[in-house]
Amino acid sequence: MTYTTEPPDLFRPDVEIRVSTRRKKTAGAHWEGDRIIVVVPSHLRGAARDEMVDHLARRLQRHRPHLHASDVYLKERAEVLGDTYLGGVRASSIRWSTSQTKRWGSCTLLSREIRISERLRSAPGWVLDAVIVHELAHLLEPNHSHRFKSLENRYPRRREADAFLDGYSLGLAMPEDGATAGHGGCDDQSDVVA
Repeated sequence: MTYTTEPPDLFRPDVEIRVSTRRKKTAGAHWEGDRIIVVVPSHLRGAARDEMVDHLARRLQRHRPHLHASDVYLKERAEVLGDTYLGGVRASSIRWSTSQTKRWGSCTLLSREIRISERLRSAPGWVLDAVIVHELAHLLEPNHSHRFKSLENRYPRRREADAFLDGYSLGLAMPEDGATAGHGGCDDQSDVVA
C-alpha cells in the first residue's frame, strides 16, 4: 500500500489517497478528522484516478456542510490548541454565537468565555483553529501587543487563515471593524459587546 497526499487549498480539506491492491473495481472515501481519505484500486491511475478522487471528495464534502457543528467540538478543539500552542491555556467556556456579526470571535477576560461566529461552522478546520488560537491568546494577552502577535503566530497557518478570512468577509459583505484579519477581540468586562 502506498500513500500520497494532495495539498489542501483554501476551500478544500486535505485529501489523502490510499492505493489498495485488494480493491478491484470500486473506490471509497471517508472522513478521518478534518481529512478526507480516498481508497482507490491500484490499477486506477492518471486522469481517471484524479477524476475519481475529486468526485468522491466533492460528494463527501456536500454531505458534511456543518463540519464543526457542536459546542463540544469547539471545547475539545480549544483544549488541543491551547495545549499545543499556548502552554495549556483554557477558556471557561467556548461556544458558537449567532450574534457575532462583525467579528469571527470574541472573548471576555473576567469570565474567560469565548464565542465563535456561527458563520465559521463550515469553514476549513485550519481556519477555525486560527480563530480559536487568536481568542485563546487574548486570555494570555488582552491587547494586540507584540507579545500577543508572538503568541498568535505560534499557529503555523495563521497568515493563510487571515487571507482566507479576508476573502470570506468580502464575500459575505461583512463590514470591517478594524480588528486584525477580522478575528475580533477580547472584552475586558463581563458583558459581550457584539
